[in-house]
Amino acid sequence: MREVVVFIPGLMADARAFGPQIADLSRDFGVMCVPPTRGERIEEIASGMLDLLPKRCALVGHGLGGMVAMEILRRAPDRVSRLALMDTTPLAETPQQAAERDPRIIRAKTGKLAEVLKEELPASALAAGPYRADILALVEDMAAVLGLETYLHQIRALQRRRDQQGTLRRISVPTLIMCGALDRLFEVKRHTFMAELIPGANLHVIEEAGHLPALEQPEEVADALRGWLSAPLVLR
Repeated sequence: MREVVVFIPGLMADARAFGPQIADLSRDFGVMCVPPTRGERIEEIASGMLDLLPKRCALVGHGLGGMVAMEILRRAPDRVSRLALMDTTPLAETPQQAAERDPRIIRAKTGKLAEVLKEELPASALAAGPYRADILALVEDMAAVLGLETYLHQIRALQRRRDQQGTLRRISVPTLIMCGALDRLFEVKRHTFMAELIPGANLHVIEEAGHLPALEQPEEVADALRGWLSAPLVLR
């Protein structure tokens, strides 16, 4: 029986962030999406997700979702058959980075969430192209649906996240590291570093894509995921 593929979206995103890939892979795989919306710590979010996930699954995490996927792997490596990390980082937030989020939290609480979210994901974080405005409109709609409380929970989780470099070094399942070549939030060199930490990891850089390659270059991302899913499983 084929593995179930579990998508974990990033900050203020729902299943629509992986819409093209869910549609493509669902023809051949069981697919589910679990947004990281419950909990104020990565550990808490991961623990809650483990109650929902199949006994063993292939995890695909983007941004915050990638951080949660790493924590799931750290906590329950026997539950993860494969791992794909997109536009994310294993590093903890520095005290300075965490403090820089505090003014945005305050502004969001005063009714300026939409304005704050445009700073979290500026247009410049995506590749220029004919669909960038449409993608940004989708991002805004997903955030509006999830709302202020979700934003506050997720930002607190980002501020408190642990360093996962040790987790990556211990990975023994097929792992795909993917990113947009033009991502200004998590640059290619960070993904190269991640791939070097993981034994046997494959690095796939999506040209003409920024922070949201699943929406910017959906077919290439779907093809890369299919290649990853076809790789032989590594026995523990």
